[in-house]
Amino acid sequence: MKSWLISLLLGGCMLVPAQAASVFTAEEWQSYLDAFVDESGRVVDTGNGNISHSEGQGYGLILSALAEDRAAFDRILEFTRKELMVREDGLAAWRWEPDADPHVTDTNNATDGDMLIAYGLVMAGETWNDPTLSAEAQKMVQTIGRSMLTSADGLPAILPGAEGFAGTDETGGQPILNPSYWVFETLPVFAQLDPVIDWNAVSATGLELLRRATATPAGIPGDWVVMRDGAVEPAPNFPAEFGYNGIRIPVYLMRAGVDPAYLEPFRNNASSAGLFKIDLTTGKAIEPISEPGYRLIQAAMECIATGRPVPAELRTLDPTSYYAATLQLLMLDHLRRQRLACISAEPEQ
Repeated sequence: MKSWLISLLLGGCMLVPAQAASVFTAEEWQSYLDAFVDESGRVVDTGNGNISHSEGQGYGLILSALAEDRAAFDRILEFTRKELMVREDGLAAWRWEPDADPHVTDTNNATDGDMLIAYGLVMAGETWNDPTLSAEAQKMVQTIGRSMLTSADGLPAILPGAEGFAGTDETGGQPILNPSYWVFETLPVFAQLDPVIDWNAVSATGLELLRRATATPAGIPGDWVVMRDGAVEPAPNFPAEFGYNGIRIPVYLMRAGVDPAYLEPFRNNASSAGLFKIDLTTGKAIEPISEPGYRLIQAAMECIATGRPVPAELRTLDPTSYYAATLQLLMLDHLRRQRLACISAEPEQ
């Protein structure tokens, strides 16, 4: 089964994910659609008041391409274009509220959502040989590269959104960053779509941020941070914690094939009881993060580090909530394509 395919796209040679067939079972994929994607193509965040957001729409596009479900992809893309692509710059408004009128009350973007949407378009363009989707992705990537990158402690970094994250006196003039916005697998693809931007350097900044975080009491970065004076610290006026944003960082590291050494701080902050929110000031656990999708992240890290297979109950989708199920499908896709030994061997008793 192919996992990476060299193809000609937009006149150049590009490495993009391509699949010989979906690794999701029909039952898994249908259960995800039934639980979290309505008939209009809206991806519903069931753990967050049933809102929708650009992140969820982007994940939906990626998963639909992985599932090779063109009908679902087109439905999700139609909603995204109609309801969220309301900004003049072509990026997406970050939040859609079902009970609000209008549904979009804040047109600020979330850069990770834009990156996920663009990546989903790239994958779909490759999967279905549709250059119009590839061109749409390229336009978004170019906009992100020219308007959503910033300098953080002298390094090229991802600005979380157009408004609200610029440096202030409290941050020493440095921008507020979200480490989980580094979707590492997208950046080599973006580098080929938009070679004017040094996306490899942007990727290196994300890894440098994680490296600096190892020197903090928690050993891992907060969900919202500032990089300055060679260090990383919690952003002012945000909770000083590692939580649901950061829980996806190991997913992105594993899917991108980053050096497993970067996983160790996250693995070390787990326990036999599972993953937790972490208080950054003390490094202590403050709340369990325990749905099956999150526990699969921990189990996958453990398999990479020790060879211990993933428990059998985590090897198929358990659609408990939108976010946990989404991360579980992303991890199952990775394990079934790249680390089959983690889910084929029998766990130790």
